[in-house]
Amino acid sequence: MSTGPNSLFSPLRLPAFRGLWAGSAIYFTGNAMQVMAASWLMVELTGSSFLAALVQTAVFLPMFLLALPAGVLADTTDRRKLILRSLGVQVGVVMLLSVLALLGWAGPATLLLFTFAAGCCTALLSPAWNTSVADTVPREDMAQAITAMSIAWNSARALGPSIAGFIFAWLGAGWVFGVALLTALVMMQAVRRWPPAEHAKSPLPAERLWSGTVAGLRYARHSPMILAQLVRTVAYSGAGSALWALLPAIASQQLQLGAAGFGFLMGCLGTGAVAAGLVLGKLRARLGLERLVAMGCCIFAGVMLVSAFVRVPAAVFVALAIGGAAWMCVMATFNTATQSSAPPWVRSRAVALHTVSALGSFAIGSAFWGAVSGLAGLGVALGLAALAMVAGIALARPFPLRMGDAHEVTPVASWEDTFIQDQPMPDDGPISVEVSYRIRPGEAQEFLHAVSQLRASRRRDGASLWRVYRDLGDPSRYVERFIVASWSEYLHQRSRATLADQDVEARVKEFLREGEPVTTQHYIAER
Repeated sequence: MSTGPNSLFSPLRLPAFRGLWAGSAIYFTGNAMQVMAASWLMVELTGSSFLAALVQTAVFLPMFLLALPAGVLADTTDRRKLILRSLGVQVGVVMLLSVLALLGWAGPATLLLFTFAAGCCTALLSPAWNTSVADTVPREDMAQAITAMSIAWNSARALGPSIAGFIFAWLGAGWVFGVALLTALVMMQAVRRWPPAEHAKSPLPAERLWSGTVAGLRYARHSPMILAQLVRTVAYSGAGSALWALLPAIASQQLQLGAAGFGFLMGCLGTGAVAAGLVLGKLRARLGLERLVAMGCCIFAGVMLVSAFVRVPAAVFVALAIGGAAWMCVMATFNTATQSSAPPWVRSRAVALHTVSALGSFAIGSAFWGAVSGLAGLGVALGLAALAMVAGIALARPFPLRMGDAHEVTPVASWEDTFIQDQPMPDDGPISVEVSYRIRPGEAQEFLHAVSQLRASRRRDGASLWRVYRDLGDPSRYVERFIVASWSEYLHQRSRATLADQDVEARVKEFLREGEPVTTQHYIAER
Protein backbone atom coordinates (compact mmCIF):
# COMPACT_ATOMS: atom_id res chain seq x y z
CA MET A 1 0.00 0.00 0.00
CA SER A 2 1.59 3.27 -1.14
CA THR A 3 1.72 6.14 1.34
CA GLY A 4 3.77 8.59 -0.72
CA PRO A 5 3.00 12.31 -1.17
CA ASN A 6 0.44 11.61 -3.93
CA SER A 7 -1.19 8.61 -2.23
CA LEU A 8 -4.71 8.65 -0.82
CA PHE A 9 -3.67 6.17 1.85
CA SER A 10 -1.36 8.69 3.51
CA PRO A 11 -4.13 10.59 5.43
CA LEU A 12 -6.20 7.41 5.88
CA ARG A 13 -3.50 5.91 8.09
CA LEU A 14 -4.54 8.39 10.83
CA PRO A 15 -7.37 7.06 13.06
CA ALA A 16 -9.08 10.43 13.59
CA PHE A 17 -9.17 11.24 9.89
CA ARG A 18 -10.26 7.71 9.04
CA GLY A 19 -13.15 7.84 11.54
CA LEU A 20 -14.36 11.27 10.43
CA TRP A 21 -13.99 10.25 6.79
CA ALA A 22 -16.20 7.19 7.31
CA GLY A 23 -18.81 9.19 9.24
CA SER A 24 -18.97 11.84 6.55
CA ALA A 25 -19.26 9.23 3.78
CA ILE A 26 -22.37 7.80 5.47
CA TYR A 27 -23.80 11.27 6.08
CA PHE A 28 -23.18 12.39 2.49
CA THR A 29 -24.89 9.21 1.28
CA GLY A 30 -27.97 10.08 3.31
CA ASN A 31 -28.02 13.63 1.95
CA ALA A 32 -27.76 12.33 -1.62
CA MET A 33 -30.62 9.92 -0.97
CA GLN A 34 -32.76 12.71 0.40
CA VAL A 35 -32.11 14.97 -2.60
CA MET A 36 -32.81 12.18 -5.09
CA ALA A 37 -36.10 11.28 -3.38
CA ALA A 38 -37.21 14.92 -3.22
CA SER A 39 -36.32 15.52 -6.88
CA TRP A 40 -38.12 12.43 -8.15
CA LEU A 41 -41.14 12.96 -5.92
CA MET A 42 -41.38 16.47 -7.36
CA VAL A 43 -41.36 15.01 -10.90
CA GLU A 44 -44.10 12.56 -9.95
CA LEU A 45 -46.21 15.25 -8.29
CA THR A 46 -45.87 17.99 -10.93
CA GLY A 47 -44.16 16.67 -14.08
CA SER A 48 -42.27 19.99 -14.20
CA SER A 49 -38.54 20.09 -15.03
CA PHE A 50 -38.42 23.61 -13.62
CA LEU A 51 -39.77 22.57 -10.21
CA ALA A 52 -37.48 19.53 -10.20
CA ALA A 53 -34.54 21.87 -10.81
CA LEU A 54 -35.75 24.07 -7.93
CA VAL A 55 -35.13 21.15 -5.57
CA GLN A 56 -31.41 21.55 -6.34
CA THR A 57 -31.78 25.27 -5.68
CA ALA A 58 -33.45 24.54 -2.32
CA VAL A 59 -30.54 22.24 -1.44
CA PHE A 60 -27.73 24.62 -2.35
CA LEU A 61 -29.16 28.14 -1.95
CA PRO A 62 -28.64 27.97 1.86
CA MET A 63 -24.93 27.60 1.16
CA PHE A 64 -25.01 30.92 -0.66
CA LEU A 65 -26.89 32.60 2.18
CA LEU A 66 -25.32 31.04 5.28
CA ALA A 67 -21.91 29.59 4.46
CA LEU A 68 -19.90 32.76 5.14
CA PRO A 69 -21.53 33.51 8.53
CA ALA A 70 -21.05 29.81 9.29
CA GLY A 71 -17.38 30.18 8.38
CA VAL A 72 -17.03 33.06 10.83
CA LEU A 73 -18.63 30.96 13.55
CA ALA A 74 -16.30 28.07 12.73
CA ASP A 75 -13.24 30.35 12.99
CA THR A 76 -14.33 31.99 16.25
CA THR A 77 -16.51 29.56 18.27
CA ASP A 78 -16.59 25.93 19.45
CA ARG A 79 -16.77 23.89 16.24
CA ARG A 80 -17.96 20.76 18.02
CA LYS A 81 -21.05 22.48 19.40
CA LEU A 82 -21.75 24.16 16.05
CA ILE A 83 -21.67 20.85 14.16
CA LEU A 84 -23.69 18.89 16.70
CA ARG A 85 -26.41 21.52 17.06
CA SER A 86 -26.78 21.84 13.29
CA LEU A 87 -27.07 18.08 12.96
CA GLY A 88 -29.64 17.96 15.76
CA VAL A 89 -31.90 20.43 13.97
CA GLN A 90 -31.44 18.56 10.69
CA VAL A 91 -32.53 15.31 12.32
CA GLY A 92 -35.75 16.97 13.46
CA VAL A 93 -36.44 18.49 10.02
CA VAL A 94 -35.88 15.26 8.11
CA MET A 95 -37.91 13.26 10.64
CA LEU A 96 -40.92 15.54 10.09
CA LEU A 97 -40.49 15.39 6.30
CA SER A 98 -40.39 11.59 6.47
CA VAL A 99 -43.63 11.47 8.46
CA LEU A 100 -45.39 13.87 6.07
CA ALA A 101 -44.25 11.84 3.06
CA LEU A 102 -45.43 8.57 4.62
CA LEU A 103 -48.84 10.15 5.28
CA GLY A 104 -49.04 11.49 1.70
CA TRP A 105 -49.05 15.12 2.85
CA ALA A 106 -45.76 16.19 1.24
CA GLY A 107 -46.74 18.46 -1.65
CA PRO A 108 -44.43 20.59 -3.86
CA ALA A 109 -44.28 23.51 -1.41
CA THR A 110 -43.61 21.18 1.52
CA LEU A 111 -40.79 19.45 -0.36
CA LEU A 112 -39.09 22.73 -1.20
CA LEU A 113 -39.53 24.16 2.31
CA PHE A 114 -38.16 21.14 4.19
CA THR A 115 -35.37 20.59 1.65
CA PHE A 116 -34.37 24.23 2.14
CA ALA A 117 -34.42 23.84 5.94
CA ALA A 118 -32.22 20.73 5.81
CA GLY A 119 -29.89 22.59 3.44
CA CYS A 120 -29.57 25.40 6.01
CA CYS A 121 -28.34 22.90 8.59
CA THR A 122 -25.77 21.49 6.18
CA ALA A 123 -24.63 25.02 5.31
CA LEU A 124 -24.07 25.89 8.97
CA LEU A 125 -21.93 22.84 9.72
CA SER A 126 -19.95 22.54 6.46
CA PRO A 127 -17.12 25.08 7.03
CA ALA A 128 -16.52 23.81 10.58
CA TRP A 129 -16.59 20.22 9.37
CA ASN A 130 -14.19 20.77 6.46
CA THR A 131 -11.56 22.57 8.50
CA SER A 132 -11.93 20.13 11.40
CA VAL A 133 -11.16 17.22 9.09
CA ALA A 134 -8.22 19.07 7.50
CA ASP A 135 -6.79 19.77 10.96
CA THR A 136 -6.44 16.03 11.64
CA VAL A 137 -3.65 15.66 9.03
CA PRO A 138 -0.25 17.37 8.57
CA ARG A 139 -0.05 20.07 5.89
CA GLU A 140 1.79 17.83 3.42
CA ASP A 141 -1.19 15.46 3.44
CA MET A 142 -3.84 18.18 3.06
CA ALA A 143 -4.30 17.82 -0.70
CA GLN A 144 -4.82 14.08 -0.44
CA ALA A 145 -7.10 14.49 2.60
CA ILE A 146 -9.31 16.87 0.61
CA THR A 147 -9.30 14.44 -2.30
CA ALA A 148 -10.28 11.60 0.05
CA MET A 149 -13.17 13.69 1.37
CA SER A 150 -14.20 14.47 -2.20
CA ILE A 151 -14.17 10.74 -2.93
CA ALA A 152 -16.43 10.18 0.08
CA TRP A 153 -18.80 12.88 -1.16
CA ASN A 154 -18.82 11.60 -4.72
CA SER A 155 -19.13 7.99 -3.59
CA ALA A 156 -22.23 9.14 -1.77
CA ARG A 157 -23.53 10.75 -4.94
CA ALA A 158 -22.93 7.47 -6.75
CA LEU A 159 -24.29 5.13 -4.11
CA GLY A 160 -26.94 7.29 -2.45
CA PRO A 161 -29.19 7.94 -5.47
CA SER A 162 -28.95 4.31 -6.56
CA ILE A 163 -30.02 3.07 -3.12
CA ALA A 164 -32.68 5.76 -2.91
CA GLY A 165 -34.04 4.82 -6.34
CA PHE A 166 -34.66 1.22 -5.31
CA ILE A 167 -36.13 2.18 -1.91
CA PHE A 168 -38.30 4.82 -3.57
CA ALA A 169 -39.63 2.34 -6.13
CA TRP A 170 -40.25 -0.31 -3.45
CA LEU A 171 -41.41 1.62 -0.36
CA GLY A 172 -41.80 5.29 -1.34
CA ALA A 173 -40.11 8.62 -0.56
CA GLY A 174 -40.93 8.59 3.17
CA TRP A 175 -38.68 5.61 3.84
CA VAL A 176 -35.84 7.22 1.89
CA PHE A 177 -36.07 10.27 4.14
CA GLY A 178 -36.07 7.96 7.17
CA VAL A 179 -32.77 6.39 6.11
CA ALA A 180 -31.30 9.88 5.57
CA LEU A 181 -32.22 10.70 9.17
CA LEU A 182 -30.23 7.70 10.43
CA THR A 183 -27.12 8.79 8.52
CA ALA A 184 -27.18 12.17 10.29
CA LEU A 185 -27.18 10.33 13.62
CA VAL A 186 -24.07 8.41 12.50
CA MET A 187 -22.36 11.70 11.71
CA MET A 188 -23.20 13.02 15.18
CA GLN A 189 -21.56 9.98 16.76
CA ALA A 190 -18.40 10.45 14.69
CA VAL A 191 -18.08 14.07 15.84
CA ARG A 192 -18.51 13.01 19.49
CA ARG A 193 -15.87 10.29 19.07
CA TRP A 194 -13.32 12.52 17.28
CA PRO A 195 -14.16 16.13 18.25
CA PRO A 196 -12.56 19.06 16.38
CA ALA A 197 -9.43 20.57 17.86
CA GLU A 198 -10.02 23.68 19.95
CA HIS A 199 -8.90 27.05 18.63
CA ALA A 200 -5.60 28.37 19.89
CA LYS A 201 -6.00 30.70 22.86
CA SER A 202 -5.61 34.38 21.99
CA PRO A 203 -5.39 37.46 24.23
CA LEU A 204 -7.19 39.49 21.56
CA PRO A 205 -10.92 40.23 21.69
CA ALA A 206 -13.01 37.66 19.84
CA GLU A 207 -14.20 38.64 16.39
CA ARG A 208 -17.88 39.41 16.08
CA LEU A 209 -20.10 37.92 13.42
CA TRP A 210 -20.37 41.03 11.25
CA SER A 211 -16.75 42.14 11.53
CA GLY A 212 -15.62 38.54 10.98
CA THR A 213 -17.76 38.31 7.85
CA VAL A 214 -16.30 41.57 6.52
CA ALA A 215 -12.79 40.33 7.35
CA GLY A 216 -13.37 37.14 5.35
CA LEU A 217 -14.68 39.04 2.32
CA ARG A 218 -11.85 41.55 2.55
CA TYR A 219 -9.26 38.79 2.72
CA ALA A 220 -10.64 37.11 -0.40
CA ARG A 221 -10.81 40.42 -2.28
CA HIS A 222 -7.18 41.31 -1.57
CA SER A 223 -5.63 37.84 -1.79
CA PRO A 224 -4.88 37.19 -5.49
CA MET A 225 -4.68 33.42 -4.96
CA ILE A 226 -8.02 33.13 -3.17
CA LEU A 227 -9.79 35.53 -5.52
CA ALA A 228 -8.62 33.64 -8.62
CA GLN A 229 -9.84 30.32 -7.26
CA LEU A 230 -13.23 31.73 -6.29
CA VAL A 231 -13.83 33.36 -9.67
CA ARG A 232 -12.89 30.16 -11.50
CA THR A 233 -15.16 28.12 -9.21
CA VAL A 234 -18.14 30.40 -9.89
CA ALA A 235 -17.69 30.10 -13.65
CA TYR A 236 -17.26 26.32 -13.65
CA SER A 237 -20.02 25.50 -11.19
CA GLY A 238 -22.52 27.88 -12.75
CA ALA A 239 -22.10 26.33 -16.20
CA GLY A 240 -21.90 22.75 -14.96
CA SER A 241 -25.02 23.07 -12.81
CA ALA A 242 -27.13 22.61 -15.94
CA LEU A 243 -26.39 18.90 -16.16
CA TRP A 244 -26.99 18.20 -12.47
CA ALA A 245 -30.20 20.25 -12.34
CA LEU A 246 -31.70 18.86 -15.54
CA LEU A 247 -30.82 15.24 -14.86
CA PRO A 248 -34.37 14.36 -13.68
CA ALA A 249 -35.75 15.77 -16.93
CA ILE A 250 -33.10 13.93 -18.97
CA ALA A 251 -34.08 10.67 -17.26
CA SER A 252 -37.84 11.06 -17.63
CA GLN A 253 -38.19 12.98 -20.92
CA GLN A 254 -35.08 12.11 -22.92
CA LEU A 255 -34.40 8.52 -21.89
CA GLN A 256 -37.85 7.43 -20.60
CA LEU A 257 -36.41 6.06 -17.34
CA GLY A 258 -38.10 5.59 -13.97
CA ALA A 259 -36.91 6.36 -10.44
CA ALA A 260 -34.34 3.53 -10.42
CA GLY A 261 -32.99 4.68 -13.78
CA PHE A 262 -32.66 8.25 -12.56
CA GLY A 263 -30.78 7.02 -9.50
CA PHE A 264 -28.46 5.06 -11.77
CA LEU A 265 -27.76 8.19 -13.85
CA MET A 266 -26.67 10.08 -10.76
CA GLY A 267 -24.72 7.01 -9.68
CA CYS A 268 -22.75 7.09 -12.93
CA LEU A 269 -21.64 10.66 -12.22
CA GLY A 270 -20.54 9.70 -8.73
CA THR A 271 -18.79 6.54 -9.86
CA GLY A 272 -16.70 8.46 -12.37
CA ALA A 273 -15.80 10.99 -9.69
CA VAL A 274 -14.63 8.26 -7.32
CA ALA A 275 -12.49 6.65 -10.03
CA ALA A 276 -10.86 10.01 -10.82
CA GLY A 277 -10.16 10.66 -7.13
CA LEU A 278 -8.03 7.53 -6.91
CA VAL A 279 -5.53 8.95 -9.43
CA LEU A 280 -6.10 12.70 -9.01
CA GLY A 281 -2.87 13.32 -7.11
CA LYS A 282 -0.78 11.78 -9.86
CA LEU A 283 -2.77 13.53 -12.60
CA ARG A 284 -2.32 16.89 -10.92
CA ALA A 285 1.44 16.33 -10.50
CA ARG A 286 1.81 15.30 -14.16
CA LEU A 287 -0.44 17.84 -15.89
CA GLY A 288 -0.30 20.87 -13.59
CA LEU A 289 -3.30 22.83 -12.38
CA GLU A 290 -4.24 24.74 -15.52
CA ARG A 291 -3.99 21.86 -17.99
CA LEU A 292 -5.98 19.61 -15.66
CA VAL A 293 -8.74 22.22 -15.27
CA ALA A 294 -8.87 22.99 -19.02
CA MET A 295 -9.19 19.31 -19.86
CA GLY A 296 -11.91 18.89 -17.24
CA CYS A 297 -13.90 21.80 -18.69
CA CYS A 298 -13.75 20.43 -22.24
CA ILE A 299 -14.69 16.91 -21.18
CA PHE A 300 -17.64 18.03 -19.07
CA ALA A 301 -18.89 20.27 -21.88
CA GLY A 302 -18.81 17.27 -24.22
CA VAL A 303 -20.74 15.18 -21.71
CA MET A 304 -23.47 17.85 -21.54
CA LEU A 305 -23.80 17.72 -25.33
CA VAL A 306 -24.08 13.93 -25.27
CA SER A 307 -26.76 14.16 -22.58
CA ALA A 308 -28.64 16.75 -24.62
CA PHE A 309 -28.83 14.91 -27.94
CA VAL A 310 -28.18 11.18 -27.43
CA ARG A 311 -31.19 9.00 -26.61
CA VAL A 312 -29.38 5.70 -26.04
CA PRO A 313 -29.26 5.12 -22.26
CA ALA A 314 -26.05 3.04 -22.32
CA ALA A 315 -24.16 5.81 -24.14
CA VAL A 316 -25.39 8.42 -21.68
CA PHE A 317 -24.42 6.22 -18.73
CA VAL A 318 -20.83 5.99 -20.00
CA ALA A 319 -20.69 9.71 -20.78
CA LEU A 320 -21.92 10.62 -17.31
CA ALA A 321 -19.26 8.45 -15.67
CA ILE A 322 -16.61 10.34 -17.67
CA GLY A 323 -18.28 13.63 -16.77
CA GLY A 324 -18.22 12.75 -13.08
CA ALA A 325 -14.47 12.16 -13.33
CA ALA A 326 -13.96 15.56 -14.96
CA TRP A 327 -16.12 17.28 -12.35
CA MET A 328 -14.16 15.68 -9.54
CA CYS A 329 -10.77 16.68 -10.97
CA VAL A 330 -11.72 20.33 -11.39
CA MET A 331 -13.71 20.93 -8.20
CA ALA A 332 -11.26 19.09 -5.94
CA THR A 333 -8.43 21.13 -7.46
CA PHE A 334 -10.25 24.40 -6.73
CA ASN A 335 -11.03 23.29 -3.18
CA THR A 336 -7.46 22.19 -2.45
CA ALA A 337 -6.01 25.39 -3.88
CA THR A 338 -8.35 27.47 -1.70
CA GLN A 339 -7.59 25.66 1.56
CA SER A 340 -3.85 25.57 0.95
CA SER A 341 -3.80 29.34 0.32
CA ALA A 342 -5.55 30.48 3.52
CA PRO A 343 -3.87 30.90 6.95
CA PRO A 344 -5.50 29.29 10.00
CA TRP A 345 -7.33 32.39 11.24
CA VAL A 346 -9.44 32.64 8.07
CA ARG A 347 -9.37 29.07 6.70
CA SER A 348 -12.99 28.25 7.60
CA ARG A 349 -14.08 31.47 5.94
CA ALA A 350 -12.06 30.60 2.85
CA VAL A 351 -13.75 27.20 2.78
CA ALA A 352 -17.10 28.95 3.22
CA LEU A 353 -16.37 31.31 0.34
CA HIS A 354 -15.43 28.37 -1.85
CA THR A 355 -18.74 26.79 -0.84
CA VAL A 356 -20.61 30.02 -1.59
CA SER A 357 -18.92 30.26 -4.96
CA ALA A 358 -19.52 26.62 -5.89
CA LEU A 359 -22.95 25.94 -4.50
CA GLY A 360 -24.33 29.48 -4.65
CA SER A 361 -23.65 29.62 -8.39
CA PHE A 362 -24.89 26.03 -8.58
CA ALA A 363 -28.20 27.03 -6.98
CA ILE A 364 -28.66 30.11 -9.16
CA GLY A 365 -27.48 28.21 -12.23
CA SER A 366 -29.91 25.37 -11.54
CA ALA A 367 -32.85 27.79 -11.53
CA PHE A 368 -31.54 29.59 -14.62
CA TRP A 369 -30.93 26.47 -16.71
CA GLY A 370 -34.25 25.03 -15.54
CA ALA A 371 -36.00 28.16 -16.81
CA VAL A 372 -34.11 28.02 -20.13
CA SER A 373 -35.08 24.36 -20.49
CA GLY A 374 -38.71 25.18 -19.81
CA LEU A 375 -38.70 27.90 -22.45
CA ALA A 376 -36.43 26.49 -25.15
CA GLY A 377 -36.01 22.78 -24.37
CA LEU A 378 -33.35 20.51 -22.89
CA GLY A 379 -31.10 20.54 -25.95
CA VAL A 380 -30.82 24.33 -26.07
CA ALA A 381 -30.19 24.66 -22.33
CA LEU A 382 -27.45 22.02 -22.24
CA GLY A 383 -25.88 23.29 -25.47
CA LEU A 384 -25.61 26.84 -24.11
CA ALA A 385 -24.21 25.50 -20.83
CA ALA A 386 -21.54 23.57 -22.74
CA LEU A 387 -20.50 26.75 -24.58
CA ALA A 388 -20.31 28.64 -21.28
CA MET A 389 -18.17 25.87 -19.79
CA VAL A 390 -15.61 26.03 -22.62
CA ALA A 391 -15.59 29.84 -22.58
CA GLY A 392 -14.65 29.74 -18.90
CA ILE A 393 -11.21 28.38 -19.80
CA ALA A 394 -10.27 31.92 -20.90
CA LEU A 395 -10.32 32.99 -17.24
CA ALA A 396 -6.95 31.25 -16.78
CA ARG A 397 -5.09 34.34 -17.99
CA PRO A 398 -6.55 37.01 -15.66
CA PHE A 399 -7.13 34.57 -12.78
CA PRO A 400 -4.33 31.96 -12.74
CA LEU A 401 -4.47 29.08 -10.25
CA ARG A 402 -1.74 28.38 -7.71
CA MET A 403 -1.35 26.36 -4.52
CA GLY A 404 -0.25 28.42 -1.53
CA ASP A 405 3.20 27.78 -0.04
CA ALA A 406 3.66 27.08 3.66
CA HIS A 407 5.39 30.41 4.39
CA GLU A 408 2.46 32.28 2.84
CA VAL A 409 0.00 30.90 5.40
CA THR A 410 2.21 30.43 8.48
CA PRO A 411 1.66 33.21 11.06
CA VAL A 412 4.65 35.07 12.47
CA ALA A 413 5.35 33.61 15.90
CA SER A 414 5.52 37.00 17.63
CA TRP A 415 5.19 40.64 16.78
CA GLU A 416 6.47 43.90 18.24
CA ASP A 417 4.74 45.75 21.04
CA THR A 418 2.68 48.79 20.00
CA PHE A 419 4.30 50.88 22.78
CA ILE A 420 1.00 52.58 23.52
CA GLN A 421 0.83 53.92 27.07
CA ASP A 422 -2.97 54.13 27.32
CA GLN A 423 -4.54 51.33 25.33
CA PRO A 424 -7.83 52.33 23.64
CA MET A 425 -10.99 50.30 24.16
CA PRO A 426 -11.46 47.50 21.57
CA ASP A 427 -14.24 49.32 19.71
CA ASP A 428 -12.51 52.72 19.67
CA GLY A 429 -11.50 54.02 16.29
CA PRO A 430 -10.98 54.36 13.43
CA ILE A 431 -7.23 53.97 13.85
CA SER A 432 -4.75 55.66 11.52
CA VAL A 433 -1.28 54.09 11.36
CA GLU A 434 1.74 55.94 10.01
CA VAL A 435 4.95 54.03 9.21
CA SER A 436 7.93 56.27 8.36
CA TYR A 437 10.96 55.29 6.25
CA ARG A 438 14.06 57.38 5.46
CA ILE A 439 15.79 55.79 2.46
CA ARG A 440 19.11 56.11 0.69
CA PRO A 441 19.37 58.67 -2.16
CA GLY A 442 18.78 57.48 -5.74
CA GLU A 443 16.70 54.42 -4.82
CA ALA A 444 13.22 55.93 -4.70
CA GLN A 445 11.73 53.89 -7.55
CA GLU A 446 13.08 50.61 -6.24
CA PHE A 447 11.81 51.45 -2.75
CA LEU A 448 8.34 52.36 -4.05
CA HIS A 449 8.14 49.07 -5.93
CA ALA A 450 9.07 47.17 -2.77
CA VAL A 451 6.79 49.05 -0.41
CA SER A 452 3.85 48.72 -2.81
CA GLN A 453 3.97 44.96 -2.14
CA LEU A 454 2.73 45.74 1.38
CA ARG A 455 -0.56 47.09 0.08
CA ALA A 456 -2.16 43.68 -0.52
CA SER A 457 -1.28 42.30 2.92
CA ARG A 458 -2.34 45.49 4.75
CA ARG A 459 -5.70 45.58 2.93
CA ARG A 460 -6.14 41.80 3.13
CA ASP A 461 -5.63 41.68 6.90
CA GLY A 462 -7.74 44.68 7.93
CA ALA A 463 -6.89 48.08 6.42
CA SER A 464 -9.67 49.93 4.64
CA LEU A 465 -7.39 52.53 3.04
CA TRP A 466 -3.67 52.38 2.20
CA ARG A 467 -1.32 54.93 0.59
CA VAL A 468 2.37 55.91 0.45
CA TYR A 469 3.33 59.60 0.71
CA ARG A 470 6.59 61.46 0.05
CA ASP A 471 7.64 64.19 2.51
CA LEU A 472 7.89 67.45 0.51
CA GLY A 473 10.28 68.87 3.10
CA ASP A 474 12.57 65.82 3.10
CA PRO A 475 12.80 63.89 -0.25
CA SER A 476 14.40 60.89 1.49
CA ARG A 477 11.42 60.38 3.83
CA TYR A 478 8.39 58.33 2.83
CA VAL A 479 5.35 57.57 4.94
CA GLU A 480 3.07 54.56 4.62
CA ARG A 481 -0.41 55.31 5.99
CA PHE A 482 -3.42 53.03 6.39
CA ILE A 483 -6.76 53.11 8.22
CA VAL A 484 -8.24 50.30 10.34
CA ALA A 485 -11.84 50.36 11.60
CA SER A 486 -11.07 49.94 15.32
CA TRP A 487 -8.31 49.25 17.82
CA SER A 488 -9.45 45.64 18.06
CA GLU A 489 -9.28 45.28 14.29
CA TYR A 490 -5.78 46.77 14.29
CA LEU A 491 -4.57 44.27 16.88
CA HIS A 492 -6.07 41.45 14.84
CA GLN A 493 -4.39 42.82 11.71
CA ARG A 494 -0.98 42.72 13.39
CA SER A 495 -1.53 39.15 14.58
CA ARG A 496 -2.38 37.98 11.06
CA ALA A 497 1.03 38.71 9.52
CA THR A 498 2.64 35.67 7.87
CA LEU A 499 6.24 34.69 7.23
CA ALA A 500 5.80 35.86 3.63
CA ASP A 501 4.62 39.29 4.88
CA GLN A 502 7.67 39.43 7.13
CA ASP A 503 9.92 38.78 4.12
CA VAL A 504 8.30 41.67 2.23
CA GLU A 505 8.86 44.02 5.18
CA ALA A 506 12.50 42.90 5.35
CA ARG A 507 12.98 43.77 1.65
CA VAL A 508 11.51 47.23 2.26
CA LYS A 509 13.91 47.84 5.15
CA GLU A 510 16.89 47.11 2.87
CA PHE A 511 16.46 50.61 1.40
CA LEU A 512 16.79 52.43 4.73
CA ARG A 513 19.71 54.71 5.41
CA GLU A 514 22.27 53.16 7.70
CA GLY A 515 21.26 53.58 11.31
CA GLU A 516 17.78 54.87 10.45
CA PRO A 517 14.98 52.88 12.12
CA VAL A 518 11.43 52.43 10.91
CA THR A 519 9.12 54.49 13.12
CA THR A 520 5.44 53.80 13.65
CA GLN A 521 2.85 56.27 14.94
CA HIS A 522 -0.77 55.53 15.84
CA TYR A 523 -3.65 57.99 15.72
CA ILE A 524 -7.24 57.56 16.86
CA ALA A 525 -10.19 59.50 15.48
CA GLU A 526 -11.74 61.98 17.90
CA ARG A 527 -15.50 62.05 18.14
